[in-house]
Amino acid sequence: MSTLNIVFAGTPEFGLPSLEALLHSKHHIKAIYTQPDRPAGRGRKLQASAVKEWALSQKIAVYQPVNFKNPEAIAELAALNPDVMVVIAYGLILPKAVLEIPRLGCINVHASLLPRWRGASPIQSALLHGDTESGVTIMQMDAGMDTGAMLHKVSCPITTSETAQTLHDKLAQISAHPLLQTLDELAAQTAKPEIQNNELATYASKINKEDACINWQHSATEIDRKIRAFNPWPIAYTTLREETLRIHQAKVVDQSFSQAPGTVISIDKKGMLIATGDLSLLVERIQLPGGKVISIADWLNSSKAQVDAGFVF
Repeated sequence: MSTLNIVFAGTPEFGLPSLEALLHSKHHIKAIYTQPDRPAGRGRKLQASAVKEWALSQKIAVYQPVNFKNPEAIAELAALNPDVMVVIAYGLILPKAVLEIPRLGCINVHASLLPRWRGASPIQSALLHGDTESGVTIMQMDAGMDTGAMLHKVSCPITTSETAQTLHDKLAQISAHPLLQTLDELAAQTAKPEIQNNELATYASKINKEDACINWQHSATEIDRKIRAFNPWPIAYTTLREETLRIHQAKVVDQSFSQAPGTVISIDKKGMLIATGDLSLLVERIQLPGGKVISIADWLNSSKAQVDAGFVF
């Protein structure tokens, strides 16, 4: 079976397991595209992407165009003469001129079971909506938003304690095998594209920090999903005396109370029990402004916890 010359386009660490698999496959990574270095941290120093750091460690050529509106950026990619472009969470829109460069087209590794959760936040959306299953779809890219024909799918269950981080890690790991299968089939001309059913499509919009604000009128189940979906970013939060209180871990308690939603029912070393629009929520791990993530028990021991039963968030 023939060896393919691959250009890889990706930015965050989600793509690293697939890159490792490609590196050890019979195919050749000719170059890597990733977004430009961005300011990060308190010092706002330029930070290379996880994919760039990996590429440099493997001595693979790295390209970082701001976009593909410049004809020179398109010509630079065309000069690499790739057989296929593998795209994983790149973060840049690829125009038609780029999609047509590779001989076998561009394929995308998408973190959902398409056509469910097309768009920017498929992992978070699956958790927010209580999906019991997620997965990865390898698709042939076209000009639409995750609308291309599907080449391979692999699924995994979503547990009741799943966070965006744990699901991200699971999906990153299971991406590699179907990606290699797809590349082998493209090389052998045995791939069988399956057209997506647009009537079943759902969309995962881009997440903003404001989306993580907790509305205590919502049910405990909905709030718990938000806490898990927005961990590790942007972290669900509520307001405590005009300060932001971030909630990293909680669990639903199958018990309702007469107090108004947002009212602290009790607080002890097990956690802070809060009334919601339906049932109640036991908050277990929090973060105060400028502080570390701590348990409610440690918060109580620190003498900084100025919350008693009856307090209303």
